[in-house]
Amino acid sequence: MKILKFAVALVLFASCTTAQQKPNIVYIICDDLGYGDIHALNPEKGKILTPEVDAFVKQSMTFTDAHSASAVCTPSRYALLTGRYNWRSRLQHGVLEGGDAPLIAENLLTVPKMLKTVGYKTAAIGKWHLGFDYVDENGESYKKDEDKKIIGAPVGATVPNGPITRGFDTYIGFHHSREMQTVIKDDKVIDKMPPIQMLQFLGDHATKYIAKEADSEEPFFMYLALNAPHSPVVPSKEWQGKSGMGAYADFVMETDYVVGRVLKALKENGLEDNTIVFFTSDNGCSAPVAKAGKLEKEFGHYPSANFRGYKSDIWEGGHRIPFIVKWPGVIEAGSENDKLICQTSLMATCAEITGAQVPENAGVDSYSILSMLKDKNAETNHKLVVHHSINGKFSIRSKKWKLELTPGSGGWSNPKDKKARELNLPEIQLYDMETDQSETTNVYDKHPEIVKELTKELVKIVEQGRTTNGPSQENDVVVDIFKTSNVKASAGH
Repeated sequence: MKILKFAVALVLFASCTTAQQKPNIVYIICDDLGYGDIHALNPEKGKILTPEVDAFVKQSMTFTDAHSASAVCTPSRYALLTGRYNWRSRLQHGVLEGGDAPLIAENLLTVPKMLKTVGYKTAAIGKWHLGFDYVDENGESYKKDEDKKIIGAPVGATVPNGPITRGFDTYIGFHHSREMQTVIKDDKVIDKMPPIQMLQFLGDHATKYIAKEADSEEPFFMYLALNAPHSPVVPSKEWQGKSGMGAYADFVMETDYVVGRVLKALKENGLEDNTIVFFTSDNGCSAPVAKAGKLEKEFGHYPSANFRGYKSDIWEGGHRIPFIVKWPGVIEAGSENDKLICQTSLMATCAEITGAQVPENAGVDSYSILSMLKDKNAETNHKLVVHHSINGKFSIRSKKWKLELTPGSGGWSNPKDKKARELNLPEIQLYDMETDQSETTNVYDKHPEIVKELTKELVKIVEQGRTTNGPSQENDVVVDIFKTSNVKASAGH
């Protein structure tokens, strides 16, 4: 019976990739949604109700060891759209602000650019946070105030280097959370909107786009980057108080509802069976925004599940994210995959699904996971993942071993790196992720050969400009993985 089902799946897959029957592709990316915020992924320590995504899990493959490329949003979005680690760019720590130059170089291949070469329509909806300028009718840029917010950028201002210059046919959304009131359509500021309206606004546009494309003979790629549950935490009036656990939990519930709206639109418009949906988050939960301590102590809700740390950190809670994929007839419903993957994989995966070509100088950190989607037991050459914290601290994961080149969290969680040094904690951390997923026991001193091997591998990945096979490439800037001479010495380099 299993062989028969697999054969049917292969036939369906083949039929989906003919000329005008390539599958539609949808990315749904939540903002700061923790792994443990989805009840189905965290049934014992997750107390927020997420019925829509829970139902989606039953129809999909869930990856339990999936990671964003960074523990914060600008760099992880860069990696997701380019198949290239963010630290190969100029952004070595932190995130972009409004008015910053685009992080994605104009000549760099992106997922939407690639998909357009094989006949896809492409649409971006929601948060961008990858840099663009606002200019007036004379081409002059609007200035920033002391809080780095754009001054002015009125309705009618132009965005000359936004999403539609990076591969998207259409765009509607905003740059980042502190400028959420400034609504952009394609390359123009079209409205000013209270942030409380944004989440449902994005849901409205996503469902409308799906309905519009229902009868099209061309497949589409929709990149839906929701604003929630990132700050400002502004659940709509009808969702306020729904959770009984505070505004953040209410906002997670409303986010779940909007995801359900999008999935329902695909079904109602007859597109469900020929659409592959990737549901994920850009990084882990923001502990200060979620008031995580209160959620844990008063309600027993752990946004990072059993993992250590939160958004910003090099620890798992910073970058281990929900990653759930549905493709009827191809992906086994209700299946789980514990293989190590990273969101950089999406470019190569979409290329293999659609027959698009990725030049040897593009997608340099992207491995296709298509074989894993079709068979949860399939082997993969995706053996290594490099992690990056808000402070630019590096970590490398290989099979069960995770090496972290910092003494503390590398981010906002305690102990921060300065405090960790005051406590005389080791400059490097090594964890066995098979036996210690919560990263409680640093075993670097017991396995010096592993520390040396992984450090050497990380140096190689940086110097070659790629992790995939192919000719070496240049990083945009000099990349320092050690940050301090102490770390370099401790790592045996």
